[in-house]
Amino acid sequence: MSAAHWIYLLGLAAIIATVVAKRNVVAIAVVATFVTATAYAGSAVTGLGAVFTGAIVATRELLSIFIIIAPVTAMLGAMRGLGADVLMIRPLRGLFRNGHISYVVLAVVTFLLSLSFWPTPVLPLIAAILLPAAVRSGLAPFGAALAIAITGQGMALGSDYIMGVAPGLSAEGADVAAGTIADRALVISLIAGVVALTVAYLRDVRTKMLDPIASAAITLPVSETTATGGAAGTGTASKNTVSGTVVATGGEGGGTATLTRPDVASGDGEPVRPSKAARTVAIAVPVLFAGLLVFMLLGRFTSLVPNIDDGAGAPLVGGTSALALVVIAIIANRKGWLEEVGSHFTEGIAFAFRTMGMVIPIAGFVYVGLSDYSGEILGLPEDAKAPAFLLDAIARVQPHIPDVPLVASFAMLLVGMVIGLDGNGWPGLPFTGQLASSLSDGSGADPATLAAIAQNGASWTGGGTLVIWSSLIVVAGLTGVSVVDLARRLFVPVVTGLVVATAIVSVIP
Repeated sequence: MSAAHWIYLLGLAAIIATVVAKRNVVAIAVVATFVTATAYAGSAVTGLGAVFTGAIVATRELLSIFIIIAPVTAMLGAMRGLGADVLMIRPLRGLFRNGHISYVVLAVVTFLLSLSFWPTPVLPLIAAILLPAAVRSGLAPFGAALAIAITGQGMALGSDYIMGVAPGLSAEGADVAAGTIADRALVISLIAGVVALTVAYLRDVRTKMLDPIASAAITLPVSETTATGGAAGTGTASKNTVSGTVVATGGEGGGTATLTRPDVASGDGEPVRPSKAARTVAIAVPVLFAGLLVFMLLGRFTSLVPNIDDGAGAPLVGGTSALALVVIAIIANRKGWLEEVGSHFTEGIAFAFRTMGMVIPIAGFVYVGLSDYSGEILGLPEDAKAPAFLLDAIARVQPHIPDVPLVASFAMLLVGMVIGLDGNGWPGLPFTGQLASSLSDGSGADPATLAAIAQNGASWTGGGTLVIWSSLIVVAGLTGVSVVDLARRLFVPVVTGLVVATAIVSVIP
């Protein structure tokens, strides 16, 4: 353990302390990257370069996540241009009968949509269409935010069962089939999610079900929604009763999402009758993605079609979304469809980087501690041995971990949650996969299960339930609550869910 090892660990501890204080850690990550690299190379020039190169490496590794968000967001934007998004979700409004039922319905719908399209792109759709109906039925915006965060940022990302990016990354190090890890991760995420939803309901939602002020502030119809999630501050929500505009702010900084709702007239607010094209798209898109889901599940569980594994789900969904964007643009504007496609895709890219860009410098610091990336970040020759600050530190602790499956499982959960402090959770999954394989040799635990536990710990933490520099800022902004309060209220339900799920899967073969 060199001085650079200890400095890296101090930087990690500083990030954890900043997390506890509910403050933004970008500055801490930048400084920690510089000091670690400087201590390792003995040169401030290397330290300065590491800050920049770390961001480059992080961007390259996370680019697939940014890119998959872009076409899905662009497709949803094209659907909004026709009003098809409203028609697609409108049949669900009748399910929001009271606050208690709305909590469950909002959780289920958010989970299914987020599992298919990832949570960040569908958050504006949920906030514009489902959230007002849920709030109007008696569910407080804070209760809605808890349901959305737990099921979307937690359950859906924890398994990533359809896209398969996270299981593919975990499989790189664990030397286990990605499909096997995905199956384990889905079970863990479902158990953790049900427990977290129950704890949140009993502690917060049931006793604070109705919020008349917020309920009056978010009403239908809505013509445009602008939401900003911040790193700190108290959320607000206001509505322009003439234009039907809702503005929700979750503090200073953060991401912004803008939606245009053509189903509302600009003058008197009377709804406009949806076009035939809007109805066609509203039916075709769910059918298209349902068919894609069936195809992927058939490939995973039968031999009828080729198996889609190792993260291939994301390219399928991304390519389908991109082609659907083109078709929808042609239907909506046959003369200017070329410009519309370009405009929507640009908006999708901007949305992805606006909501996830904060992760880049934090991920850069995490990558300095992983040997697969540290050599490039530190400017070492290709044949030089790259340092593994984080792996070396865990290796020092690993011999002291008892060779008991239960202990190994909770060790993997803790490591995964630490990895998730980058605000994304997935950059370190190849490392947790390697660690899972190593721990399984001594403890006899299933490596796929250990990798799935770490994947859930990292995804729930960094995906957007426990750290406020993640996409949780978008959830807070769209629901009009304080992101700091939301993260604080999520801590007990989420940690309880993860602990219960880990204990169950570690004792069941």
